[in-house]
Amino acid sequence: MASLVAAALVGGYALATAVGIFLGGILPMSRGEAALVGNLLSFAVYAGAVIWTFVVRRPVKVWLGLMIPACTLVTGGLLLTGRAG
Repeated sequence: MASLVAAALVGGYALATAVGIFLGGILPMSRGEAALVGNLLSFAVYAGAVIWTFVVRRPVKVWLGLMIPACTLVTGGLLLTGRAG
């Protein structure tokens, strides 16, 4: 249960942050507006990730299900904004 709580808190936050970074780089509007929209939508992603964590109830599957998309999205977002490498 402790692993699920940690996954919900840490993994959900990582996924929500990654979504915010990705949307900030991909949305076709000014940089400030894109960052604002990305951050607002990340709250919904965080809530969904927490709910999903306790629906799945398998720690390994939950951690992989949160971290793989988070790493993919943050890499894509950084590449789109030109801040990677």
